[in-house]
Order: sequence, then structure tokens, then C-alpha cells
Amino acid sequence: MLLRELLQTRHGAPLVLPGAPDALTARLAREIGFEAVYVTGAGVTNRYLGVPDLGLITLSELADHVEAIRDAVDIPIVVDADTGFGGPLNVRRTVQVLERRGANAIQLEDQVFPKRCGHFAGKETIAAAEMVAKLQAALDARGDDSLLIVARTDARQEFGLEEALERAESYREAGADVIFVEAPQSREELAEVGRRVDAPLLVNIVEGGDTPMLPAAELGELGFSIVLYANSALRGALFGARAVLEELRSTGSTAGALDRMIEWEERQRLVGKPAFDDLSDRYAT
Repeated sequence: MLLRELLQTRHGAPLVLPGAPDALTARLAREIGFEAVYVTGAGVTNRYLGVPDLGLITLSELADHVEAIRDAVDIPIVVDADTGFGGPLNVRRTVQVLERRGANAIQLEDQVFPKRCGHFAGKETIAAAEMVAKLQAALDARGDDSLLIVARTDARQEFGLEEALERAESYREAGADVIFVEAPQSREELAEVGRRVDAPLLVNIVEGGDTPMLPAAELGELGFSIVLYANSALRGALFGARAVLEELRSTGSTAGALDRMIEWEERQRLVGKPAFDDLSDRYAT
């Protein structure tokens, strides 16, 4: 099902969107029953490069991850394209590349490049008119109208909620399909976003971040169509990996950590080894 159709059939229940920093996490999310996945810029940057979310990932690196995830799952993929890697002409190419690689939605934000994580201090935003031009370039560049453009504003931290809401409304008027006001700081602010912005809305829930962790059902009642948990799976994976590595370092064995590891057979099943075995048999001479 296309992402646009998926959002139209929710009937008030928001789409819970997990972040996937790699293809295997996306496959796990699909198997658990999630209906779409989010290629998290922060997660790919952290996991692939081992550095903070400070605009250090390149378009080609991101596109390679999108293609790998597209090969791994058949559900819609929302891609975090940060600032679009430059001005309107760069945004145009970004959309074309990511759409060819398998994106079903592309998120663009109005931060100054190099960007910062949405819940870091010290963010700066470009002029709203400049962001509108970038959105127009994105909309012109897409090859299929089923590709959604998600417009994110980070103006809440720098200028306050009113400016963020005005930007959200102008980005919607420019043609953005989904609006993302980053980092509202209370339930009241979330409710105000839901009241003021007439568009499908995305909210980003960051454990330890600025936005309160309300249940998805309550966020749906406040007007949000998508509830994003961009890096929860990554943080859980790191927690488990550290526990196993600490056991190995302290004891010289992983025998005491087997209950914190996926079983061998399950690992092979998740990566599709039985299917590859069948193909090997088919092509055997």
C-alpha cells in the first residue's frame, strides 16, 4: 500500500513509525508488524559513521542505506534527508536520487546547514521563504505524486511556537504533504499544533528529549497522523550490545549473556538464509 493511502485509511489512529538505521532493523520492524519505517539520519550517522547528528552524512551514503532497506522490506520508507544537502538545486537532486533508490516519503527541514539533531541546543533556521523555495524544488523534482514531501520546521527553539506554527502553515500552503513541527515542549504546545495546522501532522518522540512522551492514541486525539520514534531501536540495540560486550570482557565468555542475544537460528531466519539456500539449490550445477 502507498504511504498516502496508508495515512488516509487510519481513521484517526496515528501511524507509529519506527526508525531503522539499517536494513536488518527495517526487516525486524516489518516482521513485528509495523506498516512503514523511517530511515533516520541521526541513526544512520551514529551507526555507520560513529559520529553525532551534525549534518556529517552525505547524500550518497544515505542513498546507499535507502537502497539496502528498500531491498530488505516491501513497506513504505520515509527518508530523513536533513536540509536536502544544500539549496533548491541540491534539494532537487536529493529528491530524484532518493526516489530512485526507493523512498516513499522524503523529509526536509529548515535548519541552517550543517544541521543539528532536532533536540540539540543551538539550532538555527533559514528564512521561511528560502525553505518554501526548497519545498517547491522538491515538489517539482518528484517523479511520482505518490512520493510524499514532509516539511519540518525547527523554529520552535530559536523563535518560539508562534513562529514555528506560521512556518508550518506556509510550508503547507507551498504544497508539503505532511507537516512536522519539531520539539514542542508540552502537551499544550502539541495541542496547539494540532489545532492550528490543517495538514497531516508528524510528531517526533525522543526519549529524554524536549517533547513529552504521550501515548500514540492520545497524540492521535490531538491531531497527529504519524508518531515517530526515530532512534529507539538503535538505542535498544546499543544497550543490548554493551551488556553482551561487558559480559565477554569481564568473564572471557558470552555464556552468561545468552539470554540477551537472539538465537543463532533466528538470526539466520531474519536475514533470509533459508531463501538463499533454496536459490543455491536451484542454481546448483
